[in-house]
Amino acid sequence: MRFEPVSSDPRRQPPGATSIAPPLPVANGRHPALPALPAPPAPEPPPRPRLDYQVVRELRRELSERLTRWERGREFSVDEEDTERARLAVLLVAEYADSVRRAGTPMAAGEERLLLDQVTAELAGLGRLQTLLVDDTIEEVHILGCDQVRITRHGGGVDWAEPIADSDDELVEILQAAARRAGATERSLSTSKPTLDLQLPDGSRLAAVFLVSHRPYAVIRKHNTLDVTLDDLAGTRGDLDEMVDPLLRDFLRASMRAGLNIMVAGLAGAGKTTVIRALMSEIPPDEPYVLLEESRELLPARRTERHRAVMSFEAREGHGERGPDGRPAGEVSIADLIPVSLRMGVLRIIVGEVRSREIVPMLQAMTTSRGSMCTIHARTPGGVSERIIELALAHGREMTVDQARRMAGNALDLIVYVTVEDETGIGGRKHRFVSHVEEVLGVGESSRITTTRVFGPGPDGRAVPRHLPERVRDQLLRVGYDARLLSRWIEAGQGAWRRPKQTRLGRR
Repeated sequence: MRFEPVSSDPRRQPPGATSIAPPLPVANGRHPALPALPAPPAPEPPPRPRLDYQVVRELRRELSERLTRWERGREFSVDEEDTERARLAVLLVAEYADSVRRAGTPMAAGEERLLLDQVTAELAGLGRLQTLLVDDTIEEVHILGCDQVRITRHGGGVDWAEPIADSDDELVEILQAAARRAGATERSLSTSKPTLDLQLPDGSRLAAVFLVSHRPYAVIRKHNTLDVTLDDLAGTRGDLDEMVDPLLRDFLRASMRAGLNIMVAGLAGAGKTTVIRALMSEIPPDEPYVLLEESRELLPARRTERHRAVMSFEAREGHGERGPDGRPAGEVSIADLIPVSLRMGVLRIIVGEVRSREIVPMLQAMTTSRGSMCTIHARTPGGVSERIIELALAHGREMTVDQARRMAGNALDLIVYVTVEDETGIGGRKHRFVSHVEEVLGVGESSRITTTRVFGPGPDGRAVPRHLPERVRDQLLRVGYDARLLSRWIEAGQGAWRRPKQTRLGRR
C-alpha cells in the first residue's frame, strides 16, 4: 500500500484529507509569540429605512382633513389641538401599517416610527427638513436645490445628506410653508419677495432665495446654545468652546453691572450671538429692557421665564406697492422701532444685529441709554470703526464721516471682538474665542475714534489683559470691580485660560 504525502497547500489536499501543521520550534522552553490575527471587520450598521414620500404626503392630507373635521364647530385651545393632532397622527400611521401588514409586507417598528415623524413634520410645513432640525450634531445646513444638501457638523465634519424634496418646486413649497407658519410677524417667499429670513420653531435661523438664483437655495444655521451664561463661556460647559477666561469673564460681568454700552463684532459664524446671549444673562431678572431683531433668535422661550420684563420687537417686511419714501407698504424696520423703544421707559436697548441705516438711531439711542448692546459684522478688530462709518453713511446724505465718528465715540464704551479660526481644511476644527476688548475713549485730534486695548491677543491669539481701562474705570469701581487686579497679569503678558488651545498650527 502506498501513502501519498499530505501537501501543506490546502488547495492541493485530496478529498477528506486534513492538513497537519508542523510543530512550532521551541526556544528556551517557550514557544514564540503567535502573530496577531487581524481584527474581524466591524459589522455594517443596518441600512436606514427608506420612506415613500408619496405615502407621507397622502397620510398628511388625510391627517389634515381629519383634524379639520375635529375642529369644525368646536372651541379648543392650542394645547388641545396639538394633543388631537398627535393622536390622529399615531392612529393614521397605525392604520397604514396594519393595511400593509395584511398585504403581506409588514413594517418594522423603526420604519413605522420614522413614518410617523415624517407625517407630523409634513403637517407642520417643514417636511424632510425636520429630520435635520432634530439632529443636535448639525451646526449648519446648505441646501443647494432639492437634491444637494451639505451638512456641517460641530467640530468641522462635512456630510452630504439625502434629498429633502422630490423637486425644486416642492422645495420652494416647503420654504413657503415655513414662512407662513414660523415667526410672529408676516413672512413670505414669492415672485415679488424672492428672499426669506426667519427663525424656525426650534430657534434655528433660515435664509432662502429663489427665482433670482439658478436653483432655490437655503441655509439653516442651528443655535444649539440658546441658553448660555458667561460662566459657560469660561469653560464650565463641556459642549462649548472656552471663549473667555475667568479674567475676561469677570471684566465683562462688571461691565454689564456698570451699564456700559457694548458692541460685539466679528465675522459670520464667529459666535457673536452666543456672546451677546451670555451678556444678556447678566441682566437682572426683573429689569425691563427692549430687544430688537430682524427675526427672533436671541430670546428663546425659556429665557422669557427668567427675564419677565423683556419687551421683544421684531421687524416686519413690507408687501405690495412702494410709498413716496420708496419703501414697501407696511414695512417696519429696526430703525423705525428704536424711537418707539426709547418711549418704553427702559435704559437698555439690545439690537440683534446692525446691518444698514439702523446703526444711526442705534448710536443715538446709546447716547441716552446705559447697558445697551448690538452686534456688527467686521473682518478685523481695526475694521470695526470703518464698518460703523460705512453703515452710518447709508442713513442718508445728511450724514458725514466726521458726524458718524463723533456719534460712535460718544455712544460706545466697549467693542468686544470675537475671532473664529477654521482649521477644518487641515484636519482640525473651528476655534471660537474673544480676542480683543477695546475701550472707546472718544474722537481724537485727527477726528478718528480713539480706543485703548484693554484685552488683546496673547501667544495663542486668545485675549489676555493688556492695559487698564481709563474712561470707564470709575463706572467699574462703583459696582465693586477694581481693574487694578489686572496689573500683574498685564506685567506677565498672559491670561488665565483653563485649557491650551488645541491648534494644528505651531505659533512662534
